[in-house]
Amino acid sequence: MASVAKKDIIAIGGSAGSSAVLKQLLSQLPEGLPASIFISTHIPAHSPSMLAEVLAGNAALPVAQAIDGQPIEQGRVYVAAPDRHLLLTDGAIRLGTGPRENMVRPSIDPMFRSAALSYGSRVVGVVLTGLLNDGASGLHVIKSAGGTTVVQHPLDAEADQMPLSALESTDVDHVAPAAKLGELLMTIAGTDAGPFCDASDELRLEVEIAAGVRLGSDRLRRIATPSALSCPDCHGVLSEMNGSRPLRYRCQIGHGYTAESLVAHIDEVDEAVRIAMRVMEERVTLVERMAKDARDTGRTAVAELYEARAEEYRRYASTLREAAVTSLRLGRAPREQDI
Repeated sequence: MASVAKKDIIAIGGSAGSSAVLKQLLSQLPEGLPASIFISTHIPAHSPSMLAEVLAGNAALPVAQAIDGQPIEQGRVYVAAPDRHLLLTDGAIRLGTGPRENMVRPSIDPMFRSAALSYGSRVVGVVLTGLLNDGASGLHVIKSAGGTTVVQHPLDAEADQMPLSALESTDVDHVAPAAKLGELLMTIAGTDAGPFCDASDELRLEVEIAAGVRLGSDRLRRIATPSALSCPDCHGVLSEMNGSRPLRYRCQIGHGYTAESLVAHIDEVDEAVRIAMRVMEERVTLVERMAKDARDTGRTAVAELYEARAEEYRRYASTLREAAVTSLRLGRAPREQDI
């Protein structure tokens, strides 16, 4: 008689404010927990991550940064490495070099998708506090594969956007505050899992993208429809992912975005335009003053040079102001700092 599969793969994703939650959660889990735990947070790409060391100080379970190719063992905690997607294959870890997703690498969604692909109903996906909506798409995939879904209560989260987005995209199984998450995971770990659901070709392709396999336009057309939007990373055409929850886009390089993360990126660009406009207008004022000073002291040639430079800066400032005004007319009301 075949043994019954157990819920023994716990994948946890978080962002802003999640370190404190993770420390509290791991401090509640006992040594020998009948599950493997995987943690992915938004780590700066080019800075050393101390998260594994910080979490190890509060945990009875051994905690370490994940290593490419290492076997997965029960009763251990694996933390994503900087600038690599943490991916789960059958029995081993892979650190993916694929394109950024939701503007970050590691991203939570690729970890969730890879867990669902390899382990199906054995997976418990957990979304913690964080900004925007990384993790929402992957949690939906875990649920579709028969896995268990858990979300930190939005009212308990330092940043409620990720929990709220997860709740909007998925019929979540459990919602709990940080103080109750460890106890909840203890009751789930090691219980019987449901039947394994066959993975779709689309899911396999997205996990391959995160691992570093080249996508290309032909393969992208199998899972997405070209849109009128461009990729903020490579400026190629973005395609809308078919049937995705939440709404998502990819370019042929493989960069992935939820619609919400795209809007956030556009807002950042708008802010950069406004800052550049202010700097350029300040340059106009300064150079005009320098030109006047030169004329007042009889340095005509120098004054003409400064006046020409002021006119050049004035044209730049005018172009930037037109861009900022156009952005506001497209529907974004000016904020207090813009007035």
